[in-house]
Amino acid sequence: MCMDFDYSIIDTVLKEWGYGASSIIPVLHAVQERYHYIPRAAFPYIAKQVDVGEARVYGVATFYENFSLEAKGRFIIRICDGTACHVRKSTPILEALRTELGLSVQKRTSDDLNFTVETVSCLGACGLAPVLMVNDEVHASMTEEKVHALIGELKTEVATEVVHA
Repeated sequence: MCMDFDYSIIDTVLKEWGYGASSIIPVLHAVQERYHYIPRAAFPYIAKQVDVGEARVYGVATFYENFSLEAKGRFIIRICDGTACHVRKSTPILEALRTELGLSVQKRTSDDLNFTVETVSCLGACGLAPVLMVNDEVHASMTEEKVHALIGELKTEVATEVVHA
């Protein structure tokens, strides 16, 4: 078992949902909520606790698009590239995000694990295009200038938390 992984998260969810295979999805959600992805260390422990094969737990995690096995940042920035956002110039906004954070198509998460940038097909806010979300917060009518201000605010928030930690 991995020493950096907090297995008590799994134990807490299992106490609430039970120790059967039907608990796999809630457990995976709880782990992902804590770590922003599902670390490999979680799979054997979950499998043992719910008495199923590790491949079954892994299969559930890889079947649902909402789960990630790749480390993600504290701030997950999803930029819409649907039709309304695309025609209102979401591509330069995406490029501004990547430039500001030192990311690329291949490198979606910053080395410090503070930021992840993803494109999505639609955020369901076409009237606010171009739009992006930071975690669960919608940012409408984005521009490259607004991106610089937003990233500055988020970096300040990270720096403030580090000072107070």
